[in-house]
Parts: sequence; structure tokens; C-alpha cells
Amino acid sequence: MARLTLTFPEDQYYYTTLLTVRVTDINAGNHLGNDSMISMISEARARFLFEYGVAETERDGTGIIVTDLATTYRAEAHARDQLLFEVGVMDFNKYGGDITFRITRPQDKVLVAMAKQGFVFFNYKSSQVVAMPDEFRAKFERVNWID
Repeated sequence: MARLTLTFPEDQYYYTTLLTVRVTDINAGNHLGNDSMISMISEARARFLFEYGVAETERDGTGIIVTDLATTYRAEAHARDQLLFEVGVMDFNKYGGDITFRITRPQDKVLVAMAKQGFVFFNYKSSQVVAMPDEFRAKFERVNWID
């Protein structure tokens, strides 16, 4: 089976946040479980969007919906480890793009994981994908565009 490789442009990280691995995040292998890492990635995304003034859902029903997630693990994390989530964006298109994550442990500078979440703008009232709002696009002028 082919292995997934994730690499992201260094100049597209816009935000950082620290999250601590809780005891309840540990699995039977005695390290951070995949399900908990996905929850931490979601929390980092929510903090990033909040910092940039992007509401989870606007009054008209438009919000961001995650379309896919890819994660590669490079090292284990354990209870009480602090993890630094660097969050960026790339590959914008008419409807959305990718939110990227580099997750490291600052204590020893170890790369723990890389992740990418695809997203589109979605109107929850009409249940339809909608074009990326101009206000969102303007917040990230350096981001590349793909067709």
C-alpha cells in the first residue's frame, strides 16, 4: 500500500495554538489515539477560524463543512504533552480549499503529525455548496488558487 506524504508551503501558516494531551486522549497503545488527534485538529481549526473572524455558521446559513481529512503520524504523543498546532490554508478554489496543520512537540522539537482538511462553504439552510465569500478570500491574499 502506498504511503501518504503531506508537505505544505512554509509561508501559508497563519496561526498557532497549543493544546495539551489529556489522559483521556490516550489509547490502548499508551499514546495519543487517532480519534483524539482528529478532535484536537478540529479544535485547532475552530480556534483559527475564530481568530480570523470566521463564524461557524453565518445568519444566512452559510458555514464551512469539512470534506476530507488526511493525517500522517511521525511520532507518538503522551499524556500531558503540549502540542503546537501550526494552522494554514492552501489550494483555494471557487468553493473552498485546504486547511493545513503541522503538529509538533515544542519540548523536544519533534514533529508529531501533519494533517490536511479539505473544506467547502456550505449553506445549511439550502443544503448546497456555495461560492467562497469574498470576505474570507480577502483574509488570505497570499494563498494559491487551483481550478
